[in-house]
Amino acid sequence: MRRIKIELMDALKETVAKAVQQTGSLRNCRYADIRLGIYEAKYAHAENGKAKGMGEDASLSFGIRMLAGEMCAWGFYGQPVGGIDAGPKSLGKILDLGVRKAYARAIANANEKAEFKPFAPSLTEVTLAGTDACRDTIQSVFDVDPRAVPLKDILALCLKVSGAMHGIGKDVAYASIDAQTGIHRELFCSTEGACIDQAHALTQGTIAVVAQRDGGISEVCHDSLGDLRGWEVLEGKNIYQQSLADFAWMRTHETLELTEAEFLPATNEPVVVVTNPHFNALLVHEIVGHPTEADRALKLETAYAGRSWLLRDLQDNELGKQIASPLVNAYSDPCMGGYGHYQYDAEGTPAKRVNLIENGVFREFMNGREHAAILKHHPNGSMRSTESHDVPLVRMTNTVFANGNRSPAEILAEVKDGYFIVNHRIPSISESRENFRISAQKVYKVENGKITKLYRQGGITADAKDFLMNIDAVGNDFSIFPIPNCGKGQPMQIMRVGNGGPTLRSRAKLTGHRAG
Repeated sequence: MRRIKIELMDALKETVAKAVQQTGSLRNCRYADIRLGIYEAKYAHAENGKAKGMGEDASLSFGIRMLAGEMCAWGFYGQPVGGIDAGPKSLGKILDLGVRKAYARAIANANEKAEFKPFAPSLTEVTLAGTDACRDTIQSVFDVDPRAVPLKDILALCLKVSGAMHGIGKDVAYASIDAQTGIHRELFCSTEGACIDQAHALTQGTIAVVAQRDGGISEVCHDSLGDLRGWEVLEGKNIYQQSLADFAWMRTHETLELTEAEFLPATNEPVVVVTNPHFNALLVHEIVGHPTEADRALKLETAYAGRSWLLRDLQDNELGKQIASPLVNAYSDPCMGGYGHYQYDAEGTPAKRVNLIENGVFREFMNGREHAAILKHHPNGSMRSTESHDVPLVRMTNTVFANGNRSPAEILAEVKDGYFIVNHRIPSISESRENFRISAQKVYKVENGKITKLYRQGGITADAKDFLMNIDAVGNDFSIFPIPNCGKGQPMQIMRVGNGGPTLRSRAKLTGHRAG
């Protein structure tokens, strides 16, 4: 049996291209594409200085999309193919079977639509907005090849760091470290002539710590650092400019500090709040990123994460309307560095910056080719999937609030009576994203421009539009953070995205402790 390696893709390209070409002989087949992905990775996990697991993994999978039928509809087929002799001949047979299944599903879906059309006039055939058929090769970027890092070194790092965290003091009840590094390579071929071979490295470290002071209520911290690069990420080449060990030390001490803080009192009315870039990473994710994904707004994908208040229907929506303060700009840009980086999406559309909010006005949804055709917009390359065998969905990329021109110190100094909201924890969002509740790691009281007191177990809640409209200061300290666990779809797909922005000042109610 042949071992699955990234270089295997070179031997399989012709097989994939041939399978795509053969779909042209199928009756009423309008379009087809195939994505073939290979992933190599190493990982380790340790808790309290003790090994809990490690391993090496390699996978090969493919996904086929097809538009066919008199009333054109999608058919999809995908599967992992690890465990077989992954040579061109074996893969060719599996792709042929997949093509037949995707075609049969497309025809069945088209026939069902035609049957129900008299009773559901809104049913239409699927059309795709035009895009360039690109042919390109994109290499992964790294200083230290993930495949060259010995597995024992990854485990040794997890053992050392989790042990050091646990050894900081008796009040650290639990400390864990996960580390992984690998390379993903995916080939995209379509009947329109596209052939794109792109690869990226990914290295990530995740920490979890539980601190408990004198048997009292615990404080928990869970956070990650990472980038689409090699092992150098965990040695300090990341947004924090810290090694995994220093990052873990920082978060552990912050968690211990919180065990001595008072609970944040909740408020019935909005107060002045200043939110830091780390908190704004989750804020922009939930109230800008998800509601500006076109498939969700069009009710084509609403599982779990809901719909969007930005588009009630094609005639009643917020496009071109003021939804935020004129100081607010937000965009999604896969061309910049971060977890949402790529050069072509899962439909082969070139990546581009999507200006979501300009001077407070909502301008555009992230979309795929089908959604762009419905909205009469240009495709902007926002379709992605977790694995090649998953159906591509519209996903945020590096979705951020744009930088401003005020220093964070100046923004805080202007606050007579308010709160500084530091680092995100857990979100709770309404079905259409029109309001939110997000907890913070730390909340500080601000009095006469000075930070005076630390609180724990609190956060903020607000109507999304009210919060955006009330922003009256935007900092110049832009940062983008890795979000490793964005969930969407049914079956659920977990995606890595980049989110962030600068310091913001607005108004919101505080969530936390209520007397009695």
